[in-house]
Amino acid sequence: MNAKELIKQLNLTDECTWIEAKKGSSIDRSVMETICAFCNEPGLENGYILLGVEQEEMSLFPSYIATGVEQTDKLQLDLSTQCASIFNQPIRPDITVERIGDKNVIVIQVQELADGQKPVYFKKDGLPKGAYRRIGSSDQRCTEDDLFVFYNKEDSLDSSIVKDSSWDDVSESAVELYRNLRSKINPFAEELQYSDIDLLHSLGCIKKENGQTYLTYAGLLLFGKRPSHRRLLPMVRVDYIRIPGNEWVEDPENRFTTIDMRGSLLEMVQRVFSQITDDLPKGFLLAEGELQAASIGLPTRVLREAIVNALIHRTYRENQPIQILRYGNRLEIKNPGFSLKPEDHLGEPGSKNRNPYIAAVFHETNLAETKGSGIRTMRALMEKSNLLPPTFESDHGRNLFTARLLLHHFLGTEDVKWLSKFESFELNEDQKRALIFTKETGAIDNSAHRQLNSIDPLKASADLRDLRKKEILDQKGKGKATYYVPGKLFSGEVNEPVQASSEPVSSAINLSEPVQASSEPVYSDLVNQFPKHIQEQFPAFQGRITDKEALEDFICDLCFSKELSISQLSKLLHKGEKYLLFNFIKPLRESKRLEYAIPEMPNHPQQAYKTIKSRK
Repeated sequence: MNAKELIKQLNLTDECTWIEAKKGSSIDRSVMETICAFCNEPGLENGYILLGVEQEEMSLFPSYIATGVEQTDKLQLDLSTQCASIFNQPIRPDITVERIGDKNVIVIQVQELADGQKPVYFKKDGLPKGAYRRIGSSDQRCTEDDLFVFYNKEDSLDSSIVKDSSWDDVSESAVELYRNLRSKINPFAEELQYSDIDLLHSLGCIKKENGQTYLTYAGLLLFGKRPSHRRLLPMVRVDYIRIPGNEWVEDPENRFTTIDMRGSLLEMVQRVFSQITDDLPKGFLLAEGELQAASIGLPTRVLREAIVNALIHRTYRENQPIQILRYGNRLEIKNPGFSLKPEDHLGEPGSKNRNPYIAAVFHETNLAETKGSGIRTMRALMEKSNLLPPTFESDHGRNLFTARLLLHHFLGTEDVKWLSKFESFELNEDQKRALIFTKETGAIDNSAHRQLNSIDPLKASADLRDLRKKEILDQKGKGKATYYVPGKLFSGEVNEPVQASSEPVSSAINLSEPVQASSEPVYSDLVNQFPKHIQEQFPAFQGRITDKEALEDFICDLCFSKELSISQLSKLLHKGEKYLLFNFIKPLRESKRLEYAIPEMPNHPQQAYKTIKSRK
C-alpha cells in the first residue's frame, strides 16, 4: 500500500494494529520498538510505519494528515543502521519516500518473521523485556507468557514442583470428586483403578525428588487442601464482590461486600457457581398456549463456562486473585493473564493453554472442552436468551482478561421506548445495540462494539463515528485508548463535556520540564483534606524536583490518604498533568505501588489513583 492509502486506512478506524504514524523527526526508540513488535506479532504478516504523518489535534474531528519530514536520506540511513545492529538479528525493512502534496513521507514496511526466527529483541535488554509485541495499536513489552507464544510451547509452571509441599497437602475429598466426575464420563477409565498416589502421578500432579514426594502447581491447585492453599499460594483465590448500583464507586459509605473463596479448583467450580447463582435475578416467560415456563435469566452454562475459563486460563505466575464483580446490571469476571489468543480470534476453533495439566483434568471430567468453542457457545446461548452477547477484553499491559456478562434483555419494553427518541437519526440495529450497551455500562469502545455485533473494525468505527457526529456519543481518548461516552443527545439533555483523564501515548510530548499548574481557589480546600504532617510537606515538593524517589514516595503517601485524580495531583504539586503521568504515575503503576481507583475502565473520565495498601 502507498502512503495515501495507508493514511486513508488510518482515518477509517479508531485504531489500527498494522499501521503506526509518527512525527519522524528522528529514528528514536519508539520507532525501533514498533519495528520489533511488527516482526514478532503472530499473524500480523505486514506492518507499516509512516514517518511525517500526524493527527490534527485542534480539529473538531481529528484526522491524520501528512506533515512531512526533512533529511530523508539521513533518516533512512539511521533506520537501516539501527535495524542491522541493535537487535539480536538483522532486520531488513522496505523503506520508500513518497511525495504527498509538497511533503515528503517515509513509508517503512516490516515483514513478520517466521516462527523459527522469533522473538526479535533489543540485544542490550535481553529476554523477555527486550522483546515487543503489537497489541491493538500499541507496542507492548513482552512477558514470560509471550515467550511461550513465540516458541509455540505451553507454560511449564503447572508441572513445576511446589517447594514445601507434601502428600499431606492433598485433599481426599478433591481426589474423590475427580474419581466421581471421571467415572460419569468413562466408568472403565484405566486410571480409576490406580491408587491415589499413582493416580495423581499419572495426572502430572505429584513428582518425586531426592526420595521426597512434592505436589506440582497443578497438583496443589487441583487437589490441595484449603489450609495448604492459604499457606503456599496465599493470593490464589476467587473474590466475589457485590457492588451496589452499576458503577465501581457509587456510594462511598456502602462500597461493596466481598466473599473470599479458595481451595481445590475442582471443588471451586461448583462453589463459585452456587454463590453467584444465588444472587442472580431469575425470570421466566410463559408463552401463550404453553404449560411450562422457559427461563429468561442468565443461562447457567454461560456462567459455568466463564468461571471454568477463568480458573483454567489465568496465569498462576501473578500473585493476584480472580475477581468476580457483581453489579446491579452485569457480571464482570477478571482473571490475571492476557489471552494467548488474539482478541479478534476469540471464539474461533482452537485453544491455547497456559496450564496444560490443569486443562487436561478439566477436560477429562467434562468440566471444560479443549476445542476453543466455549466463547462461541456463550455468545450463542446469550443471544438465544435475548441477552446482549458477552464481551471480552484482553489487556496485555495490565496482564488481565475480563469477561463481561450483561444481565439485560435486549430490546425489552423500556429499551424500545427509550430508543424511539432516536428514530429521526435512522440508526441501524448494530448502533442500537451499542447504545443499549453504553446505557448499561457507561461507555463503549471499538472492541466491545465489534463483539456485540460480530462486525469488522471498519464497520465498528463507521458506526461509532456516525453516533459521534450525531452528538449521541462523545469520543474520549485517542489511538488505542479511544472510547465513547453518552453525548449531549444521549439522554435528550445537553450535558457539559467531561474531560477524560486517560494516560496519553504520544511520544512527541516534551517532558523535560514540569509545567507550572495554575493556582485555583480549590487548592486550599484540597490541601486541608490531608493530615497536618502531610500538609506541612507540600512546599518541599512544589518547586523543581531533584530527588525523584522522594516525590514518588510523597505521591504514594497522598494517594494512600485519599484517592486522587491526575488533575488533583497537578494542582497539589504545581506540576503539569502530562509531566506527572509520564514521569511518576505510570512508573508507579508499573511497579505496583499505585493502582486505578476504577480498575475496570482505565480511561474512565473520573479515573483516580490509590496506593496499594500492602506497601504500608
